[in-house]
Amino acid sequence: MATAVIMPRQGQSVESCLIGKWCKNKGDKVSVGDILFIYETDKATFEEAAQVDGVLLDVFFEEGDDVECLVNVCVIGAEGESTEEFRPGENVGTPTQADTPLATNNVTSNESHASDRPDVSPLMSDRVFISPRARLLAEKTKADLNYVAATGANGRIIERDVQAVLSQGYRGQGDLVSDPATRQENRPRVSANDFETVALSNVRKFIAKAMHASLTNSAQLTSHSSFDASDVFELRKMLKSMEEYPQLGKITITDIIVYAASRVLLDHKYINAHFLGDKMALFNNAHIGVAVDTPRGLLVPTIFNANHMSLSELSEHAKMLFEKCKQGSIEPDLLKGASFTISNLGSLGVEMFTPILNPPQTGILGVCNTVERTRNGKPYPALGLSITYDHQAMDGADSARFLKDLVGYLDNFTSHLLLDGGLM
Repeated sequence: MATAVIMPRQGQSVESCLIGKWCKNKGDKVSVGDILFIYETDKATFEEAAQVDGVLLDVFFEEGDDVECLVNVCVIGAEGESTEEFRPGENVGTPTQADTPLATNNVTSNESHASDRPDVSPLMSDRVFISPRARLLAEKTKADLNYVAATGANGRIIERDVQAVLSQGYRGQGDLVSDPATRQENRPRVSANDFETVALSNVRKFIAKAMHASLTNSAQLTSHSSFDASDVFELRKMLKSMEEYPQLGKITITDIIVYAASRVLLDHKYINAHFLGDKMALFNNAHIGVAVDTPRGLLVPTIFNANHMSLSELSEHAKMLFEKCKQGSIEPDLLKGASFTISNLGSLGVEMFTPILNPPQTGILGVCNTVERTRNGKPYPALGLSITYDHQAMDGADSARFLKDLVGYLDNFTSHLLLDGGLM
């Protein structure tokens, strides 16, 4: 009996996922546990494994397609079984009535044009099919489809094909009958060999949208300060020498700053908060997001209730989250819910920067590089901190008081840690 494979729902906030790669082809034999395809949310990558043995009878979506959760993606069964009952509303694997046939009888090949366009080729067949989304994009952008390279099943033009044409500068009449003279006038000045077109990942699209929305919808201002990191460096040196507790030797500067912030934030309610337009959500605990650089882009996992963790517990929990982010296996629900965020660019040599808020949060702390300064004639390592806050939610003095208290806590971190009993 044929079995449908649906697009899983990863987290309550996820409505659709992008198919990144097919690991099996239509007609392949599959066994339980074989990876069928890799899919992406806007924050992580997952693998979908076969739950039954059989043949991959049908595939309804292609790589790059954005598929709603719980929709049938493919079908596994015995060879020869029908898959029609499992097919989603629109047949996207082959041309259908929804795909518009385009006549190309009037298209003529222009060898001089094609010779310097190695990445594209004129349409030469009598009829091609184009998906509704690709047709709509072409009409809106006036893409010159004379130079489209169809990559969909059975020579079907899909949305990414139109995007490729646009990225190379080919704009004409929006159909397959554009005038050669017009194409000559609109020929791009830069050769297609001079650049590479790379599609944005789902993660990068999400980051771009979120960052633009952040700067558009909030009044952001950044203040800078620094603290004497001598005490912190001495503490880390001591912890690394404690061979009986190897986990302590792995505590990082970021761990220490997250720990300190989780304690100081509780005395500054407007920066440990969400700004909701006409009201504020003030948190009783510190749920700290920590920015992580991954091969797929920036991810920000949340350390919930960080103020209730010891330094050792916080460090181990953070490393677990960071590793999941880098592997692309982080659960989407662990990438939201933070009341405050910390981003560390100090390891990359950045001495000062302006971190961007993650709305609806009202504050984000940037951790910078260490520079040598002098006090009373003696040099000391000054570690920079940059706090960005939403001026809609608080005044500059509120943010400055938080930064001052955090600097004071970190200047004497070992004493505070002992008083808290917060090492283990």
